[in-house]
Amino acid sequence: MRRIVECVPNFSEGRQKEVIETIANAIATTEGCSLLDVDPGPSTNRTVYTFVGTPEAVIEGALNSARAAYQLIDMTRHTGEHPRMGAMDVCPFIPVQGVSMEECVECAQEFGERLAAELKVPVYLYGMASTTEHRITLPQIRAGEYEGLTNKVTKPEWQPDFGPAEFVPNWGATATGARKFLIAYNVNVLSTKEQAHRIALDIREQGRGKDQPGRLPKVQAIGWYLEEANIAQVSINLTDHDITPIHTAYEECAKAAKELNLAVIGSQIVGLVPLRAVLQSASYFMEKEGLFLLEEDQKIRLVIDRLGLCSIGPFNPKERIIEYMIQDDSEGPLVSMDLKDFVMTVGGRSPSPGGGSVSALVAALGAALGTMVGFLTYGNRKFETLDGTMRKLIPPLYQAMQKLVHFVDTDASAFNDYMLACKLPKVTEDEIKIREEAMRQALMRAIDVPMKVIRSINELWPTLKELAEVGNISCKSDLQVGARSLETGAWGAFYNVQTNLKDISDDDVKTKLQSDADFELKTTQEGCAAVLRILDERQT
Repeated sequence: MRRIVECVPNFSEGRQKEVIETIANAIATTEGCSLLDVDPGPSTNRTVYTFVGTPEAVIEGALNSARAAYQLIDMTRHTGEHPRMGAMDVCPFIPVQGVSMEECVECAQEFGERLAAELKVPVYLYGMASTTEHRITLPQIRAGEYEGLTNKVTKPEWQPDFGPAEFVPNWGATATGARKFLIAYNVNVLSTKEQAHRIALDIREQGRGKDQPGRLPKVQAIGWYLEEANIAQVSINLTDHDITPIHTAYEECAKAAKELNLAVIGSQIVGLVPLRAVLQSASYFMEKEGLFLLEEDQKIRLVIDRLGLCSIGPFNPKERIIEYMIQDDSEGPLVSMDLKDFVMTVGGRSPSPGGGSVSALVAALGAALGTMVGFLTYGNRKFETLDGTMRKLIPPLYQAMQKLVHFVDTDASAFNDYMLACKLPKVTEDEIKIREEAMRQALMRAIDVPMKVIRSINELWPTLKELAEVGNISCKSDLQVGARSLETGAWGAFYNVQTNLKDISDDDVKTKLQSDADFELKTTQEGCAAVLRILDERQT
């Protein structure tokens, strides 16, 4: 798994195209960094950059962007709607894949120390990187903004974590830290700036003060006016979308607006958003409206429509959802092949892909046939009384189909890892120990993968039995083939477990694994037989 950190520096310049592009170029030309998004705002006079890379690469990318900004941005001339205290106002590091929050804290610490040392500017740590209770959130650190730094930076409680405790007029100060994925989200309101801010005060966690807290935890918000769109916005930072999801923020804004007799006309995501956050909202609207959707792209379209994400500009999922922006290597080389190439590869002079990958594919096809039968029953007027039942039966089959496809490459990878371990040097005692441990771990993985295949298959039998009882009778043979395919996939996985068990030296482990495999195979045989029996007895 690649180690990926996201970095989202915010610079206090959103109007001068040359400056915006120069900073973007500084990031894009940094080795190992992928610039995903540049989002300038003329009214806020601020640009949000989003890029990803390894921890080492994003630190360099952030430093390169700061160097460019230092030469081009003069804070003594800056005005804009958004709170700010520096040319590079904030630079957070966010774990995306294969990286812990602690590692992102280390990124912030290294970046802050190097930035302060090179440019001689004050730097504050915030978020998970903060070590001081009164300096955790950006509103705490930004209080007084750029104009208040003259006196603030010299106070003992506001000594910077790195750099000089003095006011740097052209730069101001920078906050850097580590945090969860922050979603910058604006709700559009046909109102004045002041009315939008009233809504912001109602919903944000801070509310109007200690005695008047807001409605939503983990939410920061202010109101402003977007001149270029001629509307006001409630500008929101969702600092933990698991606690306050996007749809909750939208609906609370709509509720507060209604109380003021104001109209909400859609919303806007600034920068990128995690796929999971969008799917959270899809699940909410599906449950609220009694909708049945399985395809990811349909769920995303639903959210775009219900939240009005195209109200100001187009929301292109491929350019706004971070998982879609990062080159996806989750689909392995085998499942990426067309059918003929896969068959020819299996038939080549190589032991991989072999029976394990083929077994996973056959099982995936079995689940796919079950999914097909479900869909050919759902929405069919002849079976409309079964729509509720199909909504329950189709999802586990659909999900198993996707999971089993994944095992096609996983099995081949496990085999290749074992073969590589076998080829490790074995001259010295240390080399022998390293080789034996590598072989042991690879062997256990080569057993674990087919066991997961069988267990995934066995989870489907209760669903398939019910589908066999009530599904579209015209698809009887399809479901019979599906059941046999799943059984064949399980047998193939069982044979792979048997092949690898003979090399396990620990007798207790071997006995336990053999018992587990026997049990799963028996479950498969009983499940398949039950489905076929039901289908054989059905006439209508």
